[in-house]
Amino acid sequence: MEFGFARHMFVGALMCGAAAPALAQEANASGAAIAASQADGGGIPDIVVTAQRRSQSLLSVPLAISALSDETLATKGISNSAALATAVPNLQVSSPYGSTQPNFSLRGISVANEFNANQASPVGVYIDDVYIAARTSHGMGLFDLDRVEVLRGPQGTLFGRNTTGGAINFITKGPKLKGTEGYLEAGYGNFDTFKVQGAVETTMVEDELGIRIAGNYEKGDGQFHNVAPGGRDPGGVDTWQGRASLRIRPGNGPLDIKIRAYAGQNRGTEAGIHGLEPFRTGLGFFEVNESRVGENQTDAWGVAANISLELSDAVTLTSITSYDGGKQNLQQSSDGAPIDVLNINWRSTFRQFSEEVRLNYESDKLKLVGGVFYGWDRIVTDNSFYIGSALAPGVDGGFFQHYRQTRRSYAAFLQGDYNLTDKLILTLGARYTADRGHYDDGYAYLFAGSVTDPQTPIATTVPCAGAPGSCAYDPAAIFILKGRNNALTGRVALSYTFDNGLLAYASYNRGYRSGAFNGGSYTSSSGINYVDPERVNAYELGLKGRALNNRMTFSAAGFYYDYTNQQVQDLRAGPVNILVNAPKAEVYGGEVEASLRIISALTLNASAGYLHARYKELALQGVNLAGNDLPFAPHWTAQAGIDWKIIDAGSDTVTFSPTINYFSRQYFSPFNSENAPGTGQINSELQQAGYAKVNASLIWVHDNLQLRGWINNAFNRKVYAYGLDLRGAGFPYNFLVPSTPRTYGVTARVSF
Repeated sequence: MEFGFARHMFVGALMCGAAAPALAQEANASGAAIAASQADGGGIPDIVVTAQRRSQSLLSVPLAISALSDETLATKGISNSAALATAVPNLQVSSPYGSTQPNFSLRGISVANEFNANQASPVGVYIDDVYIAARTSHGMGLFDLDRVEVLRGPQGTLFGRNTTGGAINFITKGPKLKGTEGYLEAGYGNFDTFKVQGAVETTMVEDELGIRIAGNYEKGDGQFHNVAPGGRDPGGVDTWQGRASLRIRPGNGPLDIKIRAYAGQNRGTEAGIHGLEPFRTGLGFFEVNESRVGENQTDAWGVAANISLELSDAVTLTSITSYDGGKQNLQQSSDGAPIDVLNINWRSTFRQFSEEVRLNYESDKLKLVGGVFYGWDRIVTDNSFYIGSALAPGVDGGFFQHYRQTRRSYAAFLQGDYNLTDKLILTLGARYTADRGHYDDGYAYLFAGSVTDPQTPIATTVPCAGAPGSCAYDPAAIFILKGRNNALTGRVALSYTFDNGLLAYASYNRGYRSGAFNGGSYTSSSGINYVDPERVNAYELGLKGRALNNRMTFSAAGFYYDYTNQQVQDLRAGPVNILVNAPKAEVYGGEVEASLRIISALTLNASAGYLHARYKELALQGVNLAGNDLPFAPHWTAQAGIDWKIIDAGSDTVTFSPTINYFSRQYFSPFNSENAPGTGQINSELQQAGYAKVNASLIWVHDNLQLRGWINNAFNRKVYAYGLDLRGAGFPYNFLVPSTPRTYGVTARVSF
């Protein structure tokens, strides 16, 4: 019955495709890989993507993909990865730390209510095809990008690692080995926010040697007013990033070497928190009363080498080697009050290495991509949890937690497209993965002391199977755990191209997310476990192409997921964190996206997504949660906008680009609005009702000069972005993170 409903939804989506238009965004004229050729008759430009590890027209790839150029990102006001949800249907982005460590939810698949830094995202994040393991590094500022590709659905063959939900690939601009170019951009906005970015590219040897250097800097006051005397305002920005890309192509021959290095840091203040209710009396939504507003201190850096060698016209060998690192020091006052109830210092350092070698083969009938992958990543964590009156009334204390987690992943993969006829293509792909994990040097202890005092250890809690304080302090005691699992994933698809260019496809994909250690257990070692891997069997039907004399591009997809063993966090009184598997969930829905050039000066783009994501089997704390929605999975999402060139006078143009984004109700907890008996939970607080936000920009262009005025959240909608149950953990409040208020400003840019 339910699958039949999904089928009818999909058919309806196809019928609405022409009227429910925004996959093929207006291409960026300066992006070599985005803006290909202009279609005849003033049509929508083609978009070239590399979602299948080779260059293809977006409309010829039998996958659900959204591709956003750097111009589209600027027009829609997307300056960091946390804002991507405003342009991609069925995508949610949330975090307990503001824009730091974003949690991506794609078609309902996410880390759910997990907030620990050691967990891998089920939506794989990549920079130039390099997998980024540390979720802290996912909260990057977006600058000097060629495009962003968002692949919806499990990517169990060519991307592979932990991609049960999908993949997001940030593709940077690199040297084109032709001449010199660049730009400089500066802007100012409310909250005394100043931003500058730029890039310069020069060619030392035409067609052989070039370099591109880019940077981004932003600094601004907190976006939430703090009424506490002397307290800093939360939501402040203080960040910079830099990137250098070197390209070497000796003799303009078959060898192409691209080396990219980057570094950046963030020193902004923590997110605004709504916590203890007595201290919110008389406050507005964008106000807090907090005496200890901390900083979100994060660092990220890395280097990667992409070496490609054309062995023949049909065969290309590619090696991608990367080494990345970073750290976080998040000082979070988690009570939203001028008294110390709960303060947390999240501290971790990250390292990772990866190597992928793949071979591309192409003939008239067969296209193959195959290779091997090795990935290693390590996180070392030192968290401190300060709890007011933890030891006795007026006697503060807390818990210190240390562990080192190391993961290794080995994989081999092969995918082929075979032309059964000139129009019918069969795709077969498989990937075998072996994952190994180690939780080492784990220890935790109960200590006496406040936020400003030295920690005095009282009792060992890890390793200790009993209640906190029941095991004598032993500085030599450590906890060790190992985990391992293997998986076979893959893809089967049939795609057919009609005479008019319309592409129809049907596919099956199997995705896998490795087993995981519970990084949130510090009051007892009994909660440190290794849970089973997640698996997704995904079925999808899709249709994409052009219409109305090439003035419209559209895409529609319907999907059904059999989802098992989602990894969710069960937070109990103590506080005790337990990582568990949700045995079964069912996800189905559909998306339509399109872009329509109504006249040469007016383009409409829009998208819509429907999502049914519910647990079929799940029980937490004695409560049957079958039938509940998955967290961060609204039933409806929609975006609509126009690009209207209201003035076109030769070298001067003025373009108006408003957009509206709608999200229906979403829950932040697997409990939805239910409460576990005897816990004190009020889970009805952990949700956000449906809402819409409006963004807009007005852009004047004169030759190589550009002036852009912009506004985001124009009507100052009051929206929660994240929520976590703390009442059930023994605290007298829930943890809620409000989304940002209205922001606006002006930006000037000169290109050369």
